[in-house]
Amino acid sequence: MLSSFSAPSVHGRGAAAARLAAVALVSGLVAVSAVTTAGAAVADEVPLSQGGATATIGGLKTSGPAVIHEEGGDKQVSAGLFEMSVDNGGTLQTYCVDIYSPTQKDAKYQETPWSGTSLNGNPDAGRIRWILQNSYPQVNDLAALAAKAGAKGLTQQDAAVGTQVAIWRYSDGADVDAVDPQAEKLADYLQRSARDLAEPAASLELDPPAVSGRPGELLGPVTVRTNAAGVTVTPLADATSGVKVVGRDGKEVTAATDGSELFFDVAEDAADGSAALTVQASTTVPVGRAFAAETRSQTQILAGSSESTVSAAATANWAGAGAIPALSAEKNCAEGGLDVTAVNEGDEAFTFELLGTEHTVEAGSSQTVTVPLQEDQAYDFTVEGPGGYEKRFQGVLDCRTQSGAAAEETVQTLNEPSPATVGGTAATTTDLAETGASSATPVIAGIAIGLVVIGGAAILFIHKKKTPSQD
Repeated sequence: MLSSFSAPSVHGRGAAAARLAAVALVSGLVAVSAVTTAGAAVADEVPLSQGGATATIGGLKTSGPAVIHEEGGDKQVSAGLFEMSVDNGGTLQTYCVDIYSPTQKDAKYQETPWSGTSLNGNPDAGRIRWILQNSYPQVNDLAALAAKAGAKGLTQQDAAVGTQVAIWRYSDGADVDAVDPQAEKLADYLQRSARDLAEPAASLELDPPAVSGRPGELLGPVTVRTNAAGVTVTPLADATSGVKVVGRDGKEVTAATDGSELFFDVAEDAADGSAALTVQASTTVPVGRAFAAETRSQTQILAGSSESTVSAAATANWAGAGAIPALSAEKNCAEGGLDVTAVNEGDEAFTFELLGTEHTVEAGSSQTVTVPLQEDQAYDFTVEGPGGYEKRFQGVLDCRTQSGAAAEETVQTLNEPSPATVGGTAATTTDLAETGASSATPVIAGIAIGLVVIGGAAILFIHKKKTPSQD
């Protein structure tokens, strides 16, 4: 018999206004290393994310049944531990944090700050991290874990189900129970015992992800942030271009550590252009890091990591005169949009256009503009600069967990989880149908929603600050 557990008042979020098309995005952090002359767009090759692990989701490896209690009746779902394969080597184990959304088979995921996911603004996000650190698979002694939970014993399946159920109670505010009594005891113990913990730092990132300046200068610094013992700096592709990656002392570098400052050393006679560098490392990704999909697929949170390959990229743009922009972007779930940051290290103002509105960044200044987006909206736009410089931003805004009411409009819950086709009979994208809603979500295929259709949306200026020009 199912227990009569009633979920506490956790953190609830409203339903998404619409479940719109999910489009294929730029692939994760590949080893991009290039130098181009003016007129080319090296930025097109560099993804939105600042770095970390990129992985492909497989499926549920350890799972069992759970039941969501709703006014319209109980719904059985599968709960448990996913496995992901990391690009260039490594394996991740994750739980999901969006009970009503489906997980798409072979979806690509990128390590993401909480601020870019539904964990943003959730006061219980830190409790979820505590659960991850104090349960399976981080705790492999299942006998000891069972004793703490007051359970007679726990199998790996029980431990995975109980852990996932406890997470859902905090990530979605869901009234959900494990079917197995021992798994339910574990879920109750974890929920009751959870304490707030801080968000873990990224496994690897470069800050800032874009810089600019004049030839003859050291462009940067770009600071390495990582938990790895060291990172490899990929040499620029064209060694004869007059551009190289160096440290503050001007010496060329091929390796770095946490806190290292990297610079693009651009020769004084170099033609106007752009370049990108990448760094790569092997490390374990911190437990509690979020993973967001490049398509509309359940957000995941890390429960365990093998030694895995992580990467990060940064770009530089230079010119002899005029405006010299550096452009970057980051999802901002607090404002429901995409923050586009423009830094101008030139001697003239930089003017760019978003949503048909022009914005001007004075010489030596920076400005961040928030592009408002609808939940689950696919975006694809390019910001252009002088001399052919441009930066393209693609993605899908996924900032909220879906409610049961919204799920009813798009989801048909199945008693027995089984793979199902998404978007009709063509088997191009499949829903694993193994956790959460355990069902297929119809997708309006082939729709790429440009920013021009966000009629009447206002541009929010987050900050505008003066920064000293480089000498």
